[in-house]
Amino acid sequence: MPTPLNRRVFLRAAAVAGGTAAFSGALWQQALAGPAQPGPGPYGGLLPADANGVQLPAGFTSRIVARSLRRVPGTRYVWHPAPDGGACFRDGDGWIYVSNSEVPLVGGASAIRFGADGTVTSAYRILLGTSINCAGGATPWGTWLSCEEHDIGLVHETDPRGRQPARARPAMGRFKHEAAACDPERGVIYLTEDQSDGCFYRFRPQTWGDLTEGTLEVLVGSGTGPVTWARVPSPRLWITPTREQVSGAMRFDGGEGCYYANGICYFTTKGDNRVWAYDAAAQRLDLAYDDDLVTGGEPPLTGVDNITGAASGDLFVAEDGGNMEINLITPEGTVAPFLRVLGHEESEITGPAFSPDGTRLYFSSQRGESGVSAGTDGYTYEVTGPFRH
Repeated sequence: MPTPLNRRVFLRAAAVAGGTAAFSGALWQQALAGPAQPGPGPYGGLLPADANGVQLPAGFTSRIVARSLRRVPGTRYVWHPAPDGGACFRDGDGWIYVSNSEVPLVGGASAIRFGADGTVTSAYRILLGTSINCAGGATPWGTWLSCEEHDIGLVHETDPRGRQPARARPAMGRFKHEAAACDPERGVIYLTEDQSDGCFYRFRPQTWGDLTEGTLEVLVGSGTGPVTWARVPSPRLWITPTREQVSGAMRFDGGEGCYYANGICYFTTKGDNRVWAYDAAAQRLDLAYDDDLVTGGEPPLTGVDNITGAASGDLFVAEDGGNMEINLITPEGTVAPFLRVLGHEESEITGPAFSPDGTRLYFSSQRGESGVSAGTDGYTYEVTGPFRH
């Protein structure tokens, strides 16, 4: 095996020797057959930082919609510490942004409701008494799956409107959950695991829309190319950890964000700075981005973490560390910075999510300017502008 110092050179050589088909993700079938490469972004370069310390392209503006341990402006609700994974949901003529809290024992999740003009109308709790709620995912039936990131963590299904009680979904497994993404075409939910030797899972509910019962499966394979799935024998209660129950399960170095669109599930791994593309119809795994396969300069995207997408097909990937950017990956295979937060060097960007109409992007700086590990200085932002559709 190559040493860490020459891994990038080794992988580049392997890609060239094996031809572009070795790494041709489904995202690139009509464009560049290979992982994304640096280039000019569709919105142009970043301008100097605005009053909120955010660098954006021309035509875009930012505002801070919440601060940890402070009242959300216009409400009496105190925003949670360490804001993490998030999603948006339609709500009448407005929308709701949901955000997890990645702290022990009292983590849970909160929500901010916006009116049609973007005015904050209320904020409230939707999940209490859970621990280290990291990322998660929205369901097609309008609930938020909040995932606990510890060894016996659960997925909790919550109501973004706060009307129905949250419910644990143990059939989806007990492990160090990170993110979830729903595939309505096949009636499955993909799940990532934040372990250095973690796995990639899918949950097949007995009835689509009801997560009470179902089958948890793990991806089996040896790398890019064809893969299969195998049932996890004991996902609810175990002596042998979930990720070690199936021989041949493929290992991933720190599973993070997960996003599904148009037959492809994209997920990230922070240990090797990769964005993977799983083609669900072909049951094939490929690479959409790998910093070791970037040619011609330094990789713009490092510390890959949460991921979301726009109607245009652009992927938006947040950085944990790096230089506090959200980078976008276009369908044409270009990766470029979309925004950068200055003065938050010890933080990470979390929870990117678009409003239902695609005109606003929400995200958080989990530890803010202070970098305090408890996340008591978290910031939650909104960016508005001419996003591609």
